[in-house]
Amino acid sequence: MVEQSGHRHVEISDGEHTVAAADVTISSGPDRTVRASLRAESGHIPPGSRASLVDAVLELPEVQESTRLEAAFPLGDSESLHRLQERCEDVRTHPAGVSALVEADIPSGTRRRQRPSKPT
Repeated sequence: MVEQSGHRHVEISDGEHTVAAADVTISSGPDRTVRASLRAESGHIPPGSRASLVDAVLELPEVQESTRLEAAFPLGDSESLHRLQERCEDVRTHPAGVSALVEADIPSGTRRRQRPSKPT
């Protein structure tokens, strides 16, 4: 059986300027693992931009249907790490050169939340 993956690109902008972006790969294998590479522009960016990027990645429908997350982001990016710790379970992190690698479980409540139907 061939395992296929989906690829997504997510950006957070401040006006017309992209301040943070992520490349996301979702495996379609039995473990439904999401791999994300998170990065932000160098220099000053609006506070909350990195957290907004994490939220945008975790809100992708394909991610909500997954069970595991493996993410990489620059070492020292405490805003992304903090948001991942808030939104995921069993978060484990370790340094790898200039990057931080995170492995986490995506909470089952995040997967395919039922939205209330609109009254007709």
